[in-house]
Amino acid sequence: MTARIERVASPGAVNAWIVGDDDEVIVIDPGSDAAGVLDAVGDREVLAVICTHGHAGHVAAAVPVADRDGVPVALHRQDRLAWREAHPDTDADIEMEDGGTFEVADVSLEVMGTPGHTPGSVCLYCEELGAVFTGDALAADGPVPHDGEFPDFAGQLTAIGEHLLILPPGTRVFPGHGEDTTIAAAEKNFDAWFSAGPS
Repeated sequence: MTARIERVASPGAVNAWIVGDDDEVIVIDPGSDAAGVLDAVGDREVLAVICTHGHAGHVAAAVPVADRDGVPVALHRQDRLAWREAHPDTDADIEMEDGGTFEVADVSLEVMGTPGHTPGSVCLYCEELGAVFTGDALAADGPVPHDGEFPDFAGQLTAIGEHLLILPPGTRVFPGHGEDTTIAAAEKNFDAWFSAGPS
């Protein structure tokens, strides 16, 4: 079966993403609505829950979604502190590293470290689907602040330039908030974001 991408809207305008086919899926950034995500998953097997970063609005549902099928939650180790705001008594099961991969429905998700929004922010690139899941590293209108501020704006832009803008221009960007975009659109706006600075 052919892998596909599905979006589930979560409270706080957070995008949860489901990647897989009719049999198996990986859930990316499940948000805070576990019931909504599991309803969208249906009877398909969840292989893993992957969190692009540790902010509560993106990871609150991670444990209940993973628990349904007894599967691991993956998070970069640098985001353990942020994770604990939502899950003070539970650790993520897998500490992701740059270059790691996850397999689902005959496609691969490659982990790319993109620190800036948080120290452990990652993106997940799927070459077969021509897609990258960016969490809050990058949205259609640029880098995403946290609570109205950029903890490391320069670092976030550097990560975008070094890891995302090198992808094929037609690669679709599936962010943690808002509509999807493309790498070509991000590249076109990159200099303006850099010049404007954090706002």
